[in-house]
Amino acid sequence: DGTMRRTRKRPLVNGEIENPKWVPVISSLLIFIPVLIVLPFNPAMAFFLLLGAFIYTILYTILLKPRTLVNIVIGGAAGSAAVLTGSAAAGQWNETGALILALILFLWTPFHFWSLALLYREDYSRSDVPMLPVNTTPRQAAWWIMIHTLPTCIFSVLLVVLPTLGWFYFIPVLLISLMLFWRNVQLIRDPSPANAKAMFMASNYYLTVLLLAVYAGTVARSLLA
Repeated sequence: DGTMRRTRKRPLVNGEIENPKWVPVISSLLIFIPVLIVLPFNPAMAFFLLLGAFIYTILYTILLKPRTLVNIVIGGAAGSAAVLTGSAAAGQWNETGALILALILFLWTPFHFWSLALLYREDYSRSDVPMLPVNTTPRQAAWWIMIHTLPTCIFSVLLVVLPTLGWFYFIPVLLISLMLFWRNVQLIRDPSPANAKAMFMASNYYLTVLLLAVYAGTVARSLLA
């Protein structure tokens, strides 16, 4: 983080927060909350909490991020674990909707971070982090982003087949999916920092609209039932 302009002012990097002081506190909370508080009442939720923490901190950050191009592809499973944690809290982690939404988060995460890495390509290059956009040409990176954008959009639109969702979900998700696809096409045509930033912002808007649409569709169906 200290070698990148984007992250060098973070409190842990510039010394505002002492790293060794907080490591045992944060580590203890990651274990204490799932095991001692959640486990007795909801074992599935405790499992997914621990799984998400393990994937992000150990598997992704420590083992994969400094070593392999596919670091964020596997690390994206941490986002899936977050979805399943919330679903487990409602007692529905093994239902079709929760599993598809977890898959969508898994597919969304790589192109979200690759867009950011393409924008800060020189930063990542200086830090020796083997992010895919650093080790390919910008246009190749844009195509890899498309490989993940397409299935994300497809599965998001197909989620409308669930009985709990309807037009309140389908219309906004279809529109935001078309916008995301168009942004990706623009990035392929011209993989400039400006288009990389636009793609990154589009990925943020996409997830926001998707989750709000799930909520809107569910509430609308319950009110109209």
